[in-house]
Amino acid sequence: MEECISVFDMLKIGIGPSSSHTLGPWRAAERFLGEVRSENLLDSIDRVRVDLYGSLSLTGKGHATDLAIMLGLSGQDPEYIPVSNIDSIIKTIKDKNEINLGDEKLIPFHFSQDIVFNKNFLPFHANGLTFTAYAKDGKEYISTFYSIGGGFVVKEERVNAKKKNAIKCAFPFPIDKATELLEYCANENKKISEIVYENEKSMRSEEKIHHELMRIWNTMLECMYIGCHSEGILPGGLNVRRRAFDMHQNLIGLSNYDSPQTWLEQIRLTEVKFRQILKWVSCFALAVNEVNAALGRVVTAPTNGSAGVIPAVLMYYLVIENHKGGEKEIKQFLMVASEIGSIFKKGSTISAAMGGCQAEIGVSSAMAAAALCELMGGTPAQVLMAAEIAMEHHLGMTCDPVGGLVQIPCIERNTMGAIKAINAAELALETDPKNAKVPLDKVVDTMWQTAKDMNNKYKETSEGGLAIAVNMADC
Repeated sequence: MEECISVFDMLKIGIGPSSSHTLGPWRAAERFLGEVRSENLLDSIDRVRVDLYGSLSLTGKGHATDLAIMLGLSGQDPEYIPVSNIDSIIKTIKDKNEINLGDEKLIPFHFSQDIVFNKNFLPFHANGLTFTAYAKDGKEYISTFYSIGGGFVVKEERVNAKKKNAIKCAFPFPIDKATELLEYCANENKKISEIVYENEKSMRSEEKIHHELMRIWNTMLECMYIGCHSEGILPGGLNVRRRAFDMHQNLIGLSNYDSPQTWLEQIRLTEVKFRQILKWVSCFALAVNEVNAALGRVVTAPTNGSAGVIPAVLMYYLVIENHKGGEKEIKQFLMVASEIGSIFKKGSTISAAMGGCQAEIGVSSAMAAAALCELMGGTPAQVLMAAEIAMEHHLGMTCDPVGGLVQIPCIERNTMGAIKAINAAELALETDPKNAKVPLDKVVDTMWQTAKDMNNKYKETSEGGLAIAVNMADC
């Protein structure tokens, strides 16, 4: 049995552009600091070197991996750091060639020398990084981490120990596979969201669950709001122009609002014509991923590169399907989505460096489809069917970011994933589960087999596909 994966493990608040290449290394740096503190080594350290391997090295500069590591070593928290402070912190480190380690001790740090990009891969995972702390007495402390997607960070020895000790999940309804989830729903006569809620209550209070779920949603809403009201060119050198701003202006026209919440209500009051529905959904998804590409604050869902799908589909429900929908429906949506994501993480991967973009956009589309299906009245079997349909039509999708940036084709793929999620939910609602030919668990297995068969150059390395078909000058 796997460890318990909470809603708040699957849906994390952090900084863009990548959960595996930005948030994961940032968290790894924090964990490294925790280790040296526990060993009482912080005072004796006079230098730190970081080695990046595999995909972290090949696309790390485009994903701001180096910047994330510096911020993590500085003791900054990606969940709460003011986004406006990031540039000044990085500039200070580069200009002074020193870093305030753990926000406690200044040590020399040369940006171009102390973060090393090694193109070779470590055997355990494509996203590996090693921290080496050098003490004044000549001793070294070395620690290696792996960023396995969605902001999750592990150490190889911990994973091996878990296998040996067969750690049990403490949830009242431990779930590895979709069939187990469906069985719980039938035996308990509960919806999927209700099963998830019971699991969450075993870990924290109902008040805490409510507060954290709404904090996640408000972060998503603010992200869409910022994206729809920001103009200009995205950073990174591809000269990609933001499109959500113009699309939003064309859709909403002259309206009065002064906050993300009043903006949502204004959109609900806007008369949306049939052909505008797709534009609104695309606008919401574009907005999120443009903010992500600009190192803004987003929610991993299940990753940063796929962060726009779930907010876009949930907004679709609130502004198109149910104008009376509120906190109850929002929390229900997020709980269902997270559970589907955890099934994919346990049975396959949510790391593009391991599985290609099917592991990011494919999983996010499946999560959103399932959540929307439950809100639209689908049975648990139909909800799982919606997830299966969405993933079925993302199988084999490669990850080939141009310039190593989470921009082309990543931003547009979020709009496609959101539209497919809505379509999958509608198809599931019109289908008798008894007629389903491919269960969700089979699709999860197939996705993992496809990931293993996929050529490495299509797994977030920028060595194949669009990444080499398009060069910087063409853009």
